[in-house]
Amino acid sequence: MVTIDKKVVLVTGGGRGIGRAIALAFAAQGNPVAVTGRTQSSLDQVADEIRRLGADAVAFACDVTRRQEVEALKAEIEGALGTAQILVNSAGMAPAAAFLDMEDQLWEEVFKVNLTGTYYGCKVFLPGMIACGWGRIINIASTVAKVAYSHITAYAASKHAVLGLTRALAIEMARKRVTVNAICPGYVDTEMTRSNAKAMAEKTGKSVDQILDIFKKTSPQGRLIDPKEVGDLALMLASNAAGGITGQAINVDGGAVMV
Repeated sequence: MVTIDKKVVLVTGGGRGIGRAIALAFAAQGNPVAVTGRTQSSLDQVADEIRRLGADAVAFACDVTRRQEVEALKAEIEGALGTAQILVNSAGMAPAAAFLDMEDQLWEEVFKVNLTGTYYGCKVFLPGMIACGWGRIINIASTVAKVAYSHITAYAASKHAVLGLTRALAIEMARKRVTVNAICPGYVDTEMTRSNAKAMAEKTGKSVDQILDIFKKTSPQGRLIDPKEVGDLALMLASNAAGGITGQAINVDGGAVMV
């Protein structure tokens, strides 16, 4: 079993889905965990789950697209738990729209959340890791950081950009004992995936189950990924055993993307 030496963890987008699963994975190892997102009630529920696992937890609402709010989040976490040495940038959005029908506002919002939010997280929390002489940044990208599909131009472009940020930052941090990696999930069994399936069903006339079957068939394993599988990989990347892994983009997709 991979273990972490009681580091303070911050998970953005930690109120549901992949972010929640990652927060609980770290908590199960006894690490103090801070979760942030936009919905305080969801964050509070996750924090309660973390405490039931025996770990310390704090939950603060924060819009990661606003630098001042991320700065304030850093101060809150340091006051409650200490310096965050593990940062998981999981906040994201994945709307679908045909390119010519897509409003400019949607393009800008997707990039603000998926890319700029990740940038602010790294920018604000990285100095504390450097000062401690140890850190882990894990950016939740997607298989569409490597390939692309129809009707997700903004999402695919933003996740390609997250991968570029991950690799460039990994090079800069290579001699500072801070690793920077990306996890690239395929279709994960989350509320977001089911919401997208519902939207596609309404547009195509198919049932939600039929759309989910289409999602499953993109994987050679013929299934959706369990969020816990992403959490387990995040644990591994944050461990001391992964000190030589940096600048990587690791797929968790049942073999859907073989690169």
